[in-house]
Amino acid sequence: MHSNSELINHLINKGVLSSSNVTEAFEHVDRVYFVGDANIGDIYGDYPLQIGKGQTISQPTTVAMMLEMLDAQRGDKVLDIGSGSGWTTALLAYIVGEEGSVIGMERVEELVAFGRANLAKFGFKNAQIMHAGTHLGLPNETFDRILVSAAAEEFPHELARQLKVGGKLVIPIQSSIFEITKLQNGELKAVEHYGFSFVPLIF
Repeated sequence: MHSNSELINHLINKGVLSSSNVTEAFEHVDRVYFVGDANIGDIYGDYPLQIGKGQTISQPTTVAMMLEMLDAQRGDKVLDIGSGSGWTTALLAYIVGEEGSVIGMERVEELVAFGRANLAKFGFKNAQIMHAGTHLGLPNETFDRILVSAAAEEFPHELARQLKVGGKLVIPIQSSIFEITKLQNGELKAVEHYGFSFVPLIF
C-alpha cells in the first residue's frame, strides 16, 4: 500500500474499520506524520513499526479495531496510555472534537517529545501528551474512555477507578484485548478478543 486512502480501503475491506467517525479520523490523521524517518518506506504497511527505545507504532488493523471497540464520541474526555509517536492521541483528538479532550501519556521521554512534535503538526487544541509518572493513568481524574496501547500482565484496577460510569476501557492483557464497560452499579462488563501481541505495559 502506497497511500493513506489505500490503507483505509484495506482496513474497510478487512472489516476492522466501519464507523464514520473513526474512518474520518483515519482520513484526516495520516500515519505518515507519526512513523519516523527510519520507516519512510513502510508508512502504510499493515504491521507495527519500530519508533525507538524498544517501542512501536501499532499495526493499523489493531489501531482501527481498538478505536472501534472504544467507541469514543464527540465531547468525550479520553485518556490514551502508551501514546508513543502520538498517532492514537491525534486520531482520538479528531474523533472527540473541540468539545472533547484527550490526554496522551508516555513513559519514554524521547517519545513524549516526538509525540508532542507530531501532534503539533495538526494544531489540535484539545489534546496533549504528558510524561507518565510512577502511577498508572491520572488517579485524581475520571474519563469517558481509556485506551491502553501496551499489554498488562493482569487487569490494573486503578484504571477502573479512573473510568466514569457508562465509560469504556480498551486494554491488552497478555495476548488478548479486553473491551470493558463500567455499568451503572459500578461493576465491570468485559468482552475478550484473543490473539494479539503488544509491547509490555510498564509503570
